[in-house]
Amino acid sequence: MTSLVLQLCASILYLGTAYLAIEQLRKQRSNVLTALAGFVAVDMHAFGYALQSWGAGTPQLHFFAALSLVGMAMAAVTLLQSVRQQATALHIVVMPIAAACVIPFALQPNPAAPLELDWRIQWHAWLALFSYATLSVATVTALMLAAQERRLRQRRTLVTSSVLPPLIQIETLLFRLLLAAFVLLSLTLVSGAAFIDDLFAQHLVHKTVLSILSWIVLGVLLAGRQRYGWRGRKAVRLTLLAMGLLLLAFFGSKLVLELILQRT
Repeated sequence: MTSLVLQLCASILYLGTAYLAIEQLRKQRSNVLTALAGFVAVDMHAFGYALQSWGAGTPQLHFFAALSLVGMAMAAVTLLQSVRQQATALHIVVMPIAAACVIPFALQPNPAAPLELDWRIQWHAWLALFSYATLSVATVTALMLAAQERRLRQRRTLVTSSVLPPLIQIETLLFRLLLAAFVLLSLTLVSGAAFIDDLFAQHLVHKTVLSILSWIVLGVLLAGRQRYGWRGRKAVRLTLLAMGLLLLAFFGSKLVLELILQRT
């Protein structure tokens, strides 16, 4: 019951953080209260997950648990970025996503029986979760970039124009997140090759291939940025492609195996 209360409170606080971010942008307030609410929400989310996992005897990484962890990691990445530079607009999108991700795991009446995982496999899984979460935040940033570019091309003021930061700032944030996602995904693939006996086994081959393709797309985008100055639409499209591939690799396989085929 304690874990349920903590996670539901975290969900409410995530929504409260998004509201505070809107008010901060409207009234040009300090971001201290927004950041504080966000960090408290992440802490409550983490404690709620930990309590529910301890009740099961081991960290849970099934579909709804992974969804919850991705939401928490997305919120944490967004908060860390907002400390380094102004990224308040990200809270308005990311925090409601995090709030929604908490609920299914918190309300799950009969959690799936957890697998006893070797610590090395757990490290691999955590790296995968953080790489996915970081690329997810980068995707939100890419959509913000697309919206701001569209406004500039049409030379008119959109409702979002007063909310979104300057174009250069969004672009800088996007490529910082893409670089972080690329590094994390690289570590995920290396740890998988080191710790998993056969990455191309029948039940893993689709996940491995799609993850490698996503990694290649990110690498090409970052190299194109460095060598040719790629930006704008090209950056947005390649970010969405990399995200789509990783989404299929990470959650697509879990959805089919765990919820449709009832396998773990």
